[in-house]
Amino acid sequence: MAHGADVGICLDGDADRVMILDSQGKVADGDQIMALMALRWAQEGRLKGGALVATVMSNLGLERRLAQAGIGLERTAVGDRYVVERMREKGFNLGGEQSGHIVMTDYATTGDGLVAGLQFLAEMVRTGEPAATLVKQFDTVPQMLKNVRYGVGKAPLSDPSVQDVIAAMEARIAGSGRILIRKSGTEPLVRVMAECEDEGLLVEVVETIVASVERATA
Repeated sequence: MAHGADVGICLDGDADRVMILDSQGKVADGDQIMALMALRWAQEGRLKGGALVATVMSNLGLERRLAQAGIGLERTAVGDRYVVERMREKGFNLGGEQSGHIVMTDYATTGDGLVAGLQFLAEMVRTGEPAATLVKQFDTVPQMLKNVRYGVGKAPLSDPSVQDVIAAMEARIAGSGRILIRKSGTEPLVRVMAECEDEGLLVEVVETIVASVERATA
């Protein structure tokens, strides 16, 4: 904004992840960028397998937008290696993560933020649309994530009371959102994530599950 730029391309340290900013500083994460590319590639008949590969963390809004266009969404565990494995297994050519790790096997064998940024610029040229239009391909569903740390020897997700609470909250949110509970692969943390259009219900579901996990770790 300070420099009057039309678009900003931000890369991480090794340039395998990208975030795009419009002229007002609004950020398009990996989900929005993947939606832009998937929709265009599908129109051109370039989207192999008719689907995008993304992780379980990608927003529900992405899944719904793709479904409207007749495009599938293949979800994997968190981690770009799982995305690449699924792409190789089933012959898909577009995948990535919400964090901005975009994999396009027509151009590279792994994520490349520079290539993804260039693809975004190419779409600006092709459509004549400003970044402000292209960074929003779908309305995101409100998402909430909380982490609960647990001690050595604890297994809170195996606790029957926690499992009962999770089942009850899944029934509570059914039809309007989703819940994702997983252990961190690098830390002793339980990650509690939910998405729901009703933000009051979203907070209720996440806080209830977090409280049950905290009791199990006490």
